[in-house]
Amino acid sequence: MNPNAQTAIIEINAPIEKIWQLWTSPADIMQWNNLSADWHTTHVENDLRAGGRFLFAMGLKDGSFSFNFEGTYTKVVLHELITYTLDDGRKSINIFSNGAPVKITETFEPQNAEPPEVQLAYCQAVLTSFKNYAERT
Repeated sequence: MNPNAQTAIIEINAPIEKIWQLWTSPADIMQWNNLSADWHTTHVENDLRAGGRFLFAMGLKDGSFSFNFEGTYTKVVLHELITYTLDDGRKSINIFSNGAPVKITETFEPQNAEPPEVQLAYCQAVLTSFKNYAERT
């Protein structure tokens, strides 16, 4: 991880088995992987294993902006850890605690195009969306 890495944390009141399933299932990812109500994820491919690829097609609902969030998983430990490298070389680590509540800690290397604190706010917004989805599903 580079020294500019950012960390977002969320606590979720649900069992780790349910959280893992919702975090990794393409159908569920499409429901929660959004910054706000203006965003959506239109397509997900997720081969959750070391060396497996993922692609999340994301964008604004009005069609004015879209992008693919994609990369390769480097390590996957069931109910504990997911690490990956994005296609641009940036790395991310997701750690899942097995307690009540479950804590997800996401540490990522920010891109150079936007300030790190803005990217951290985006990450936190997606984690909040996941929490809301997991706790009501």
